[in-house]
Order: sequence, then C-alpha cells, then structure tokens
Amino acid sequence: MPNNGAQKHSRSYLLAVEDQEFLLRDEMRPFRFGMEYAKAEYELRDWGVRSTIVVFGSARTPSAEEAAALAKRARGAAEKRAGQKALDRSRFYEDARAFARIVSMRGGALAASGALRDNVIATGGGPGIMEAANRGAFECGAPSIGFNITLPHEQAPNPWSTPALTFRFHYFAMRKMHLAMRANALAVFPGGFGTFDELFEVLTLVQSKKMRPVPIVLFGRDYWTKVVNFAAMVDEGMISEADLKLFEIVDNPEEGWASLIRRGLSPQAPPPLKLSLPPVAGRKRTATRKPRRGG
Repeated sequence: MPNNGAQKHSRSYLLAVEDQEFLLRDEMRPFRFGMEYAKAEYELRDWGVRSTIVVFGSARTPSAEEAAALAKRARGAAEKRAGQKALDRSRFYEDARAFARIVSMRGGALAASGALRDNVIATGGGPGIMEAANRGAFECGAPSIGFNITLPHEQAPNPWSTPALTFRFHYFAMRKMHLAMRANALAVFPGGFGTFDELFEVLTLVQSKKMRPVPIVLFGRDYWTKVVNFAAMVDEGMISEADLKLFEIVDNPEEGWASLIRRGLSPQAPPPLKLSLPPVAGRKRTATRKPRRGG
C-alpha cells in the first residue's frame, strides 16, 4: 500500500482557514476585508457595546510624568525648549485622561455585567492622547476600546485599553468604519495628519448626511484657532456658515462634557441609527465569553 504522507503534508490539503498563503492572496482581499469587519463587530456585540465616544489626538502627546522626565534630562538650550514644549503638550494628555473618566462614569460604560453599555471610550489604541483616554476609562473601572493598526513602524497597543476589546486592523478604511459606526460623539485633541484625517472624514460624513449628526468637540482653543482658519473657509465660500455649527471648541474636560450634552448626547441611550450585521444564531451577549472552536 503506497504511503499517503506527501498528500497529507501538501499545503493544498490544509483546510482553507488554516492556509495562510491562500488567505493572503490578492484575490482573497474582499474576504479579509469582511473578516476584519466581522471580528470586531461580533466581539463588541458580545460585550454589549452599543455606542461609543471616540477620542482622537496626537500619538506624540506625552503624559505629565514623561514630560517631566524629559525636561529633567534636558541639558542644552534646544533640549530645554523641547522639554518645555513637552510639558505644555502634556496638559492635553491629562485633559483627555480626565475627560475619559467623566465620560465613563456618567455615560453608561459602567453598566452591570451583561447589560448594554453606552458611550464607551474608543480610541486608535496607540500612545499619546489615545493612551490617555484608555487610561482614564481604566482608572474608573470602565472598559474601553483600542482600534489599533498595523504600520511599517509598528504601533504597539497601549497598556490601558481592555485586552478583550483591543483590535488590530490591516485596512485603514475598516478601522475608520468601526471608529465611526457606533460613535455617539467625537472628541478631538490637538494632533497631526492622522488626527486631521479622522476629524475631517467625520465632518465630511456628517456634512454630506452620509452619517447621522453627532456632537463633535475640539479641545484646545489656542491650537485649533491657530492651525485651522475655519472662518476663512467660510469667507472663501468653501464651506457654509452653518458648517461651523457641526463642532464646538472647548478648553477643559468638564466644558467638553457639557458641550456634548448640550449638543444632543444622551447618556445611557442607544444611538438613533444602528449599523451592524444581522444577529447570529446561538450567540449570547455577555461581558465575558470563551471563544468558540471549530464549526
């Protein structure tokens, strides 16, 4: 009887879900895209996460401890200027941290195990402002989400997001979709290209009515009025006067929370429009769940 070892050890004999070379083919991109949607969708649903408040901001914003250490190590004039700049920027880290605590304690993220959770803090999962927001939620015992992304220079997840709610994406588009689809509000701290990309994408979606209206708050009046001349865009006819009402600029966490409430955020209430996959038979929504195997 001939030996069938060669057949059993051939890559073609692997189950499709076990064959990584097959899964990474260009032709399989639509399926990978769908899997990135489904994985995060089902895990969030199992945790009862019904809505989020998304926090954007620079990954380069240091904590007060990091900024103080940098300033202490500074020797030359250039290093001392950099240290002082870091100390100045660290205010936004602490504000994002405090804002996330306020949101988590007042918004519905601390629901009892198994209950639906609203206004759960969600970030891009990385350092800086993202870390600060996840940290603030952690410090009051609330879950928070980290939607991380694979980059050429790896962006490691920060240590404060809830491990079971820390996801990693390959596709920026799918990551952005998950950041937006459950959002009851958007809080944006000073940042660079990535922050502007995320802010203006949501503004465009709301302006064009491709996304339901959500309150948007920008933290740091001096920063935003210096780096973006929104009034000039109106003067030049590029946006309308009404578009300036899509967001509000504030300077501290309590002011930010008050802005969201004043502009329509409803604590512990579902979003007016749901965007999700149909229910999957046999899956229960619980706060903790062992992964299924097989099938």
